[in-house]
Amino acid sequence: MSKEKITIKDIAKQLNISVSTVSRALRDTYDVSEATKKVVQQLAKDLDYEPNQLAKNLVKSSTKTIGVIVPNLGYYYFTAVIEHIEKAAHKAGYSVLISQSHENYEREVQNVQNMIQSQVEGVIISLTRETQNIDHLLRFRKHDIPVVQFDRYNDLVGSTKIIVNNATAAYNLTNHLIERGCKKIAFLAGPENLSISNERIRGYKKALEENNIFLPDSYVEHCDYTQLDTETKTNNLLNINPLPDAIIAISDRMGFYLIHALNKKNIKTPDDIKIGSFNNEPLSGMFNPPLTTISQPVETIGTLSVQHLLKQIKLNQFTAETIVLDTELVIRESSR
Repeated sequence: MSKEKITIKDIAKQLNISVSTVSRALRDTYDVSEATKKVVQQLAKDLDYEPNQLAKNLVKSSTKTIGVIVPNLGYYYFTAVIEHIEKAAHKAGYSVLISQSHENYEREVQNVQNMIQSQVEGVIISLTRETQNIDHLLRFRKHDIPVVQFDRYNDLVGSTKIIVNNATAAYNLTNHLIERGCKKIAFLAGPENLSISNERIRGYKKALEENNIFLPDSYVEHCDYTQLDTETKTNNLLNINPLPDAIIAISDRMGFYLIHALNKKNIKTPDDIKIGSFNNEPLSGMFNPPLTTISQPVETIGTLSVQHLLKQIKLNQFTAETIVLDTELVIRESSR
């Protein structure tokens, strides 16, 4: 006679706990204690329990939905990328569930939980400026949900990344300012733990060194992207002696705040201090003065993010590729 198949009901009965608790423990979900998981998983092993693959397949039925998590939809860059994510997803027959972390780590953790509960088939994410612990992101793999990171990322997640060559972009922008005669170039960077900020600082410093320009650390200030902090850090730069003759901002939005802060001090752009930034927002060409900026290929970033995610979903496998895209320097009046 064939041996009767062990079920989760048998495990639940032996441990005197509910069937749902056993099920969650075997799936390693967050809402079951580690002690309970250990007991359940050990008994399952001892009893030679094998999950019902047919039932698992029914639970993981296709939802034709992918999730997108971004820091803030108020940032032009993210709304532009999402526009192309939605176009590519729609073309492939997928819906898109969008959430924003508002640059808050705890909010990002909750967004991840919501995506898992919504049974999205894959997730495209750009991290908050606060994100350092990535335990919540590793939960996607436990739930067989592939991930693609773009713009802001963490290498420890072990996912595919769609990024631009930030160091090269900053290198080109810095060299442009040097060619305009600037030698005391300051940098308004992002938070110190932010990967794209550190890459851009690296490109900036490389350009300075190659041109035999050596500046003290005080020429680099880290900001949190808000107007108040940008103006505070701008005033710090204005207290340096000698005064910077150019300032690079980590984003166009911070570039706008920067010029506003300079105007308050009756410092003219570009006559007194030349400005360069990143993202090429539509307003950057209409601002006074129009901003010299780095343009990123937002359409390509959005489209490739979807293509690489759907490839993983289709093949039911995780990949950890890094796709690096080129940028373009758009020269305008602020660096005349």
